[in-house]
Amino acid sequence: MLFTKEDFGDDFKWGVSTAAYQIEGAHNADGKGLSVWDVFSRQKKKINSGHHGETACDFYHNYAEDIALMYSMNIAHYRFSISWSRILPQGMGAINYKGVDFYNRVIDFCLELGIEPWITIYHWDLPQVLQQKGGWVNRDVVQWFGYFTECCIKLFGDRVKKWMVLNEPMVFTGAGYFLGVHAPGKKGLANFLAALHHAALCQAEGGRIIKTLRSDCIIGTTISYTHLEPLTNRHKDIAATVKVDALLNRLFVEPLLGLGYPTNDVKILERIERFMYPGDEAKLAFDMDFIGLQNYTREIVSHAAFMPFVRAKLIKANQRNVPFTTMNWEVYPASIYEALKRLGSYKGIKEIIVTENGAAFNDECIKNTIHDELRINYLKNYIQQVLRAKQEGVNVTGYFVWTLLDNFEWAEGFHPRFGLVYVDFDTQQRIIKSSGKWYSDFIRKPVIVPLP
Repeated sequence: MLFTKEDFGDDFKWGVSTAAYQIEGAHNADGKGLSVWDVFSRQKKKINSGHHGETACDFYHNYAEDIALMYSMNIAHYRFSISWSRILPQGMGAINYKGVDFYNRVIDFCLELGIEPWITIYHWDLPQVLQQKGGWVNRDVVQWFGYFTECCIKLFGDRVKKWMVLNEPMVFTGAGYFLGVHAPGKKGLANFLAALHHAALCQAEGGRIIKTLRSDCIIGTTISYTHLEPLTNRHKDIAATVKVDALLNRLFVEPLLGLGYPTNDVKILERIERFMYPGDEAKLAFDMDFIGLQNYTREIVSHAAFMPFVRAKLIKANQRNVPFTTMNWEVYPASIYEALKRLGSYKGIKEIIVTENGAAFNDECIKNTIHDELRINYLKNYIQQVLRAKQEGVNVTGYFVWTLLDNFEWAEGFHPRFGLVYVDFDTQQRIIKSSGKWYSDFIRKPVIVPLP
C-alpha cells in the first residue's frame, strides 16, 4: 500500500520527542541540582558499560544547533521535558532562574523557527533531595509535583500551549520502585503500590492545575501501551495475558477515566487500598484533552506458575524466531494499530496522539554516512498502521518519532541508538541518518505551484 502524509489530513501533527536527562547533559551547570538519575547512573553495575548522562548529547550547550537541525528536517512539532532539578534544585522552594533561562531560550528559538513546543512535565528525573524523603513512595509527592507543575505553567504557559503531565508512569514506578532496574533502584510490592497510587494522583492533579492556571492549554498524559497476545489458546496463557495487560496497559488510563484500578483482574492490586485516603478515587480522574500513546512492539505472554503475583512471563523476541531490534523488541507493525484501536475504544478518550514510536538498530557510521534501512522500513510500516487505525475511525491526530538524537537510553546506556540523527558522543558531531532524511522528505510541505 502506498501512502503519503496528505492521507492523514492537513491538521495531523508530525514531530519528534526527547527527554531532558537523556540529552541535556550539563548535570551540574548553572545551579542545577542532582536528580535520581544523576545518582543512580553513578552506582556500580546499574547502567550498561558504566555509562551515565552527565554529558549525553550536551543539548544544554548545543540546543540551537539541534533545533536548527530540526527545522532543516521539516519537523514542526518538538516534544521535550523539563528537568525538575534544573528549575527547582531543592525540589521545592526557590526557582533557579538560570535553568528557567535555558528553557526560555529553547522555547523562544523553537517558536522563532515555527516549531511548536510540546512539554512533558515529568520524564523520570525526580530531584534527589525529594527521593531522600521517600520520592514517589511519599504521599507528599502530590504536593511537590503540584508545585513543580504550577511553576512550569507560570513560567512557560504564556508561549507553550501543549502539555503532557507524566511520561509512562507504569514504567518509572514499575522499573524504579518494584524491579529496581531504573532510578532510584527501589524494590518491593509496597514501594510499587505506593508509588503507582501517588503517580496516578499526580497525573490527574497535574491536569487540574494546568487547566486552572491556563484554560487555553491543551493537556494530555502519555501511556506506554504494548500489544499483548497469549502464547497459546490455553486458558492459563489467556488468563496470564489478561493480568499482564491490566498491569502494563490499563493501570493508569482506567483510573484517569474514572474506572478505578483493574483490581478484578489482578487481585494483588487490592492492597493499594492501604495507601488510599477518603476521596482519592474521585481525585484519580481528570478529563484529558488527549492521551499520548507510546508503542514500540508486541509481547507474547505465557503462564508461569512460579512468577509471583501474576503467574505470567513474557517470551523474549529472540526466542521466538521473529525480527527484533537491539532492545530485543519484536518488530511487529500491527502492534501500534492494535494499541490505537484498543485505546480508541474507551469512551472517555477524546483524542490520541502517538507521542513515541521508533526503533534502535546497530547503526554504522561509514564515511559520515549512516544507511539505516531497517529503521526506514520500521517507520514506514508503523506509520502505515497508524493510518489504518485512523481510516477505521480512531481519532489519532499526531505522530512523534522517538527520537531526534541518539541518546542515553536509561539502564541500556548509549548502546541502543534510536535517533533519526547520529551522535558521536566523543565529538558531539551530528549526522542525519538515512531514516532522518526519509522522515524529512515524508513530512515535507508540498510545494504549491500557482497556476498562470
